[in-house]
Amino acid sequence: MMAIIGMFFQDGLTGSAWGDWSLYTASPLRAEVDEPPKPPPFDPAKQVGAMEPLGFFDPAGFSKVGDKEGFQNLRAAEIKHGRVAMMAALGAVAQHYIKFPGFETVPAGIGAVTTPPGTYGFAALFLLSGAMELAVWTQDPNK
Repeated sequence: MMAIIGMFFQDGLTGSAWGDWSLYTASPLRAEVDEPPKPPPFDPAKQVGAMEPLGFFDPAGFSKVGDKEGFQNLRAAEIKHGRVAMMAALGAVAQHYIKFPGFETVPAGIGAVTTPPGTYGFAALFLLSGAMELAVWTQDPNK
């Protein structure tokens, strides 16, 4: 009983008799506020495609840990460029055997670009692929 009177007296003199209770964390009555653990940062080495025997292969260091958007952009560009390369390889073989109507006189090989009907076809393919690239084959984060 006397202790509580002393604490009130101390509170009147100093403005604090009870101490800084925010520092007292040992009380079983104080509920700890546990924050959920933060997810680990994005690691490109743990993504699909990084497998044995090579593992994660990025010798130039373009993919950084934590840069998920940059990694996805690089991966989409790699897939797109791979598809273009496959179509170019197929076209390099098929151009010798397949001729479209109106282009029968165009020579096979790189000479097709320098002859007049072949130049028109090249320009049409270039414009069509550019339009498809800009309008249809755009990067969509929902995919």
